[in-house]
Amino acid sequence: MASDDAETEKRIEEAVLDILKESDMASMTESKVRSEAAKRLGLDLSVRHRKKFVRKVVESFLTTKEEEAEKEKVKEVQEEVEEGEEEVGEEEEEEEEETDKRVLGNRQYECDDSGDPIICALSSKRRVTLQEFRGKTLVSIREFYEKDGKQLPSSKGISLTVEQWEAFRNAVPAIEDAIKQVGGSTD
Repeated sequence: MASDDAETEKRIEEAVLDILKESDMASMTESKVRSEAAKRLGLDLSVRHRKKFVRKVVESFLTTKEEEAEKEKVKEVQEEVEEGEEEVGEEEEEEEEETDKRVLGNRQYECDDSGDPIICALSSKRRVTLQEFRGKTLVSIREFYEKDGKQLPSSKGISLTVEQWEAFRNAVPAIEDAIKQVGGSTD
């Protein structure tokens, strides 16, 4: 008879779980579950040991639901935290891009998207930057173009070594005089 009892308990458990899964948990009571299961199974579930069994199944179901709800809340919080971390990371990247500066001597310079300090902007597309290339410092005067929201150097321009820059700088007064003589203005 014990196997009949186990079989009966299995049928009761399945019926109770089906009822609970289909029910509005806000209005369902243990008594209503027991009554509905009794109708479905054609069994008397008001007997003391059956009431206890139904109560055990209902409590187990509710505990599982609470654990699932708690896990879902934890998962949502973790996702929010991860999203927040991503947003913070993006904000930090944006801040780094916005505040990417380099100190040379006693002056601070904005840096371009390549990380090179912008010494000056000659126009919206032309810049003078300093860059390191194969262990040498270069003064680069070139046009930039935009790609994927970044300003990138084009091949149009010139990069001078420090020695070449110094020679050019020393020649500036002579260049200014020549410009004046051909009718241009250096003022």
